[in-house]
Amino acid sequence: MITKTRNIPDGKSELKKLPIVHHKEAEYLYFPITSARCPEGETCVIGGQFVKVGEQIGTRKASFFEQPIHATASGEIVGVEKHRDHAGKLIDCIILKNDQKYELHESVKDRSEKEIEKLTREDLVTITKDMGLVGLGGSGFPTYIKLNTKEKIETIVVNGVECEPYLVSDYELMMNNPHEIIKGLVYVMKAMKAPKGVIAIKEKYHEIKEVLNFALKEYDDFDIQVAEVGNYYPQGWELETVKSAIGVTIPQGELTAKYGVLIFNVSTLVSVYQAVKHRLPVLERFFTLSGEGIHNVNFRARIGTKISDLVKLAGGYINEEIPKVMILGGPMMGANTTSDDVIITHTITSMIVLNDKEYFEEPCIHCAACVYSCPVKIEPVQIMNALKSGDPEALQILQVNKCIECGLCSYVCPSKIHLTEYMRKSKKYLREKGN
Repeated sequence: MITKTRNIPDGKSELKKLPIVHHKEAEYLYFPITSARCPEGETCVIGGQFVKVGEQIGTRKASFFEQPIHATASGEIVGVEKHRDHAGKLIDCIILKNDQKYELHESVKDRSEKEIEKLTREDLVTITKDMGLVGLGGSGFPTYIKLNTKEKIETIVVNGVECEPYLVSDYELMMNNPHEIIKGLVYVMKAMKAPKGVIAIKEKYHEIKEVLNFALKEYDDFDIQVAEVGNYYPQGWELETVKSAIGVTIPQGELTAKYGVLIFNVSTLVSVYQAVKHRLPVLERFFTLSGEGIHNVNFRARIGTKISDLVKLAGGYINEEIPKVMILGGPMMGANTTSDDVIITHTITSMIVLNDKEYFEEPCIHCAACVYSCPVKIEPVQIMNALKSGDPEALQILQVNKCIECGLCSYVCPSKIHLTEYMRKSKKYLREKGN
């Protein structure tokens, strides 16, 4: 009997045991001038110019917002060069030759507790905008836009679920930096006048619960709780997290703010803390190399580091004669890349390297496993057939745009049909058709 698939191997146990290698010594750092959300950009530096940590060196531009680019090391600007983004597209990057001194820009200085106490919502919006903060759980959506809501916010939900297999960035952050997460949460709660904060974690992570509850003893003045949610996939989906953590059901397509809720990833709240307290943009990200095709290593590395540099530090690939499959992000929602010449940005925290195996796509056997398992209740095979038929009207009727690209349909398919890729192509097809 075909049933709904919710539990998948997470591959995290061994990765959590690995030490964290702090890599700051990259000879060159690279800063993409554009991104998936910002198709245009410009620099504000020239070759030969010396810059410091936290100094603005460019601006990315989208249709309704701009995002500053900051240097994450001090050194000399030596030009512009093309490198690949997470989608494999070659984009222009500012090159910074690292002088290894990490000299802070004059604008980087701590705020006193008295200054922080006086900050308003408008102040927090300005700070997060100036520091270029974005959702670090993978969305890359500007934090200041989320904070700029006019809705009355009752609860700030913190997403620490990290349900994607092989990703341990948020786990390590909660274990090692609980106070930075909580302080970032407090700053947001005060600015938004939200009376309640809830940190959502997987119920199996008893050690994280203990760490957070111990840290929360210092924040008795605030109503902050740790909520244990299910261990299933995709529990980390924003709407699923909110429903499980605080019992609020938000229809897909609606903004959480409309229901009095704002949700932030744990990493995003740490970036809020760093921006408010230290006037710093995001300088580093936790990054994991994992999989059977590479030596597994956890890093902390500067934004702008090339993944190929970390691969060399890790000891390179295992059995290089075997072709590799490289995935940026998790195996369920990540993106394949054909090269490790990729720059670590705000939203890249992992590369999985697997030995390539030949898979053959078989005809659909109409088992409906994809339908049973789909968290948004769409019909992936019917959507695939509509795409193959070039029928945009059918794609709209089948509501392909509800797809969150969680990867479950591909994972459960006994015929090994890459259904998630068909969902992506279908949504792209509708956009091209103007629907």
